Amino acid sequence: MELERVDTKRAYEWIQERITTLELQPGSPINEQQLAAEMDMGLVPVREALKLLAHEKLVVITPRHGLYVADVNVPDLEELSEMRLSLEGLSARLAASRASDDDLVVLEALRHEQASTDPGDSRRLFDIDHKFHEAIARAAHNKYLGDALERLFGLSQRLWYLALPQMGFLPSAVEKHLDLVQAIRARDGDRAEAIMRQHVAEFYGQVREVLENPEDKGASQ
Repeated sequence: MELERVDTKRAYEWIQERITTLELQPGSPINEQQLAAEMDMGLVPVREALKLLAHEKLVVITPRHGLYVADVNVPDLEELSEMRLSLEGLSARLAASRASDDDLVVLEALRHEQASTDPGDSRRLFDIDHKFHEAIARAAHNKYLGDALERLFGLSQRLWYLALPQMGFLPSAVEKHLDLVQAIRARDGDRAEAIMRQHVAEFYGQVREVLENPEDKGASQ
């Protein structure tokens, strides 16, 4: 039983990464046997992992058409945007009142790491951005908020990979992170929330443009 749980976790992480990085394309069918063979494991943990991913809206399970990767569309984007704008804003506001000295050290280190990273290394910059948002969530000291944001980030990551050929990394992100750290250090919750909401809104605005103009995406590749 313990081995099955370990394998389920491994399968979950492996399939999730393939979905979010678009190795498994939106709308594409999922072959359980093929996935199990590629991971060299049994079907049970793969099926359990797919059930978890279905719960997270990354996989769709239907009785007639089987399993496939969840599609990406503008209505889903709007709902995800609403959630992240509210929760990320709350996270920044709470961090401004609750961040410890250690939390501030971590945020400052991540900001410096991002500022010194090659602007052309979009994937590295995005990874640092993820860590920065995680650090703010930890500084908010609300584990339920942190868990909710991590799940939403997984869904957002797939949107970012979809839009990457056009948008790259948001050039204003480094500046926004500096402003955020300063607002949190100053214990200015109103400003921290406003900066975070603008930062998240810019990301979704660019992704929305890509989804609404897919012909431009194709022309850029």
